[in-house]
Amino acid sequence: MTASVVLLFLTPLTVGVMLWVWRRGGTVRQVRRPLLSSLALLVLFVGCVAAVLLLVRTVNASASMAGIIGFGMTMLWLLVFTASGAVRVSGNFFGTAAVHRCLPPLLAMVTSWLVAVPDLVTGDLHGLGLTLGIVFILGAPVTVTAIALLEMRRLKRRYGIRLNAHPATHPPVPGPVPPMAPAGSPHLPPQGNPYGHPHAPTGQHPYAPHPQAPHPRPPYHPQQPYGG
Repeated sequence: MTASVVLLFLTPLTVGVMLWVWRRGGTVRQVRRPLLSSLALLVLFVGCVAAVLLLVRTVNASASMAGIIGFGMTMLWLLVFTASGAVRVSGNFFGTAAVHRCLPPLLAMVTSWLVAVPDLVTGDLHGLGLTLGIVFILGAPVTVTAIALLEMRRLKRRYGIRLNAHPATHPPVPGPVPPMAPAGSPHLPPQGNPYGHPHAPTGQHPYAPHPQAPHPRPPYHPQQPYGG
């Protein structure tokens, strides 16, 4: 619960700092809708975590078998729901990718270092030696930072998306390319009525007889098919 509350305050604080950085390139009103949607998703996730913990305490304190079964089944369903939600929101970090594509890697870096730094400062090495403890604690934030920097570098190189630029100043990201798209139209299928009558390039029906083709002669004489 403590980690969820820290996440609840850390994410808006980091996004607020980035809004201050983006103030010269655009306004908050331009990204207000995805910001509110992301905040609602974060609050909903933290509320699910709090509900799971509350149900755990209720089940442990209940003396009724019916209450244990009822609250226990609800707790298990909500636990699976929360775990599934955690997996789904981990890729876009509570929908912040809709605000700025570089926000998820940035928030992942900030969160991982915030978890690791207190252990280093307090010397809590989780019962390991000094060397293994430092490697164990710094392994996660260093790995997350490397992957996040690689992701932001690819976003900048391929799509021109920079972390310090307002989302309104970014060029539109092209959509997915259809697998059977023609060479001249990489993003759009060929236009026209797919159920209309086909026509040849000259405008003539493709199944019409050729005007210069001679009429085929019958293989036998109509009056003497077997000869005289």
